[in-house]
This record gives sequence, C-alpha cells and structure tokens, in this order.
Amino acid sequence: MHNTLLIIHSLLRWAILLTGIWAFVRALKGVNGKTPYTAGDNKTSLFFSISLDVQFLIGLLMYFATSPLIKTALSDMGAAMKDSTLRFFAVEHTTMAIIALVLVHIGRSKVKKAPTDAQKHKRALIFYGLALLVILMLIPRP
Repeated sequence: MHNTLLIIHSLLRWAILLTGIWAFVRALKGVNGKTPYTAGDNKTSLFFSISLDVQFLIGLLMYFATSPLIKTALSDMGAAMKDSTLRFFAVEHTTMAIIALVLVHIGRSKVKKAPTDAQKHKRALIFYGLALLVILMLIPRP
C-alpha cells in the first residue's frame, strides 16, 4: 500500500507543478497585459488548489499510516533531527507542504475578494509564486 501511495504522491507532484506554473503564468500575463480576470484564471487556480489538497491528503495518509521512514523518525525524534533524510521527511517536507497549501488557499481567498481585475492578478501572482517557491523547496532531491 505504501509503495502505491508513494507512486501516486510522486506523480501528482507533476500535476501540482504544471497547474501552479500555469496559474502563475496566467497571473503574470494578467499583471503585465492588464487583462481581465476570467473564469479561466479562476479554474486554473482551482485546479492548482485541488491538486495540492489531494497531494496533501495522500501525504498525511503516508505520514500517519504507511511510511516506514516516518515511523522510524517518530520513534526517536532526537535521532531523526540528526539525520538529514529523516529530518527532511518528518519535519521540513511536511512543514513546507502545509505552508504551500496555506499560501494557495489564502491566495484564492484574497483573489476572490479583490475589487479589481488588476488586484486579482497581482494577488494571484504573489501568493501562487510564493507557493511555487515553497513547493520547489519541498520536492525531495536524490
């Protein structure tokens, strides 16, 4: 079960990156081109948010139920903090995932509440750009 979840988690990262970049580029075009904020812009950010939500749920399932790495880390957090791999997955990866998720959800809320199209694009650019930076930092590297 863990291997299946890990494969899904790994593949879904590409959906997150693609939808995040797509949302960021649309916001950038909106800011630079002074274009209206359209239903397409909203759908793009919605897909970004949904893919991140699904990824987070799968990650939580792995974290609390199936991951042998996390079970090892949680059994002795003192030792885990001295091991960069265990620390990354037990603390850093998870914390950055929560930060990215919060940025996207706050961003979507701020975009919806913005009074003008220019402000909507600007807020989307800021929040989705920050979320993408955090996401890029939380992707494990060999």
